[in-house]
Amino acid sequence: MLSWVEFVTLLIIVVAAYFSIRVSNLLFAIIALAALSLLLSLEFYLLKAPDVAIAEAGIGAALTTAIYILALYQIKKESRKR
Repeated sequence: MLSWVEFVTLLIIVVAAYFSIRVSNLLFAIIALAALSLLLSLEFYLLKAPDVAIAEAGIGAALTTAIYILALYQIKKESRKR
C-alpha cells in the first residue's frame, strides 16, 4: 500500500515528466528533467533502495543536467557565430 508521501511524489514525477516533454523552452525542459530525477531519487529512497537513490541523484540529476546545460550553451554559442 502506498503512503501519501509516495503517492504525492509519484504524482509530481508525472507532472515533471509532462512539463519536460511539452514545454518549448529547452532550459525549462532540462530543469524539469532534473526535478524529475531528484524526485525519482526520493522515490527510490522511500522504497528502501538508498544505493540506487544515491546513484540516481548523482548521475541522473547532477551529471546529466550539467551535460544537457553545457550542450545547450554550446548550441546557442554556435548559432550566434553564424
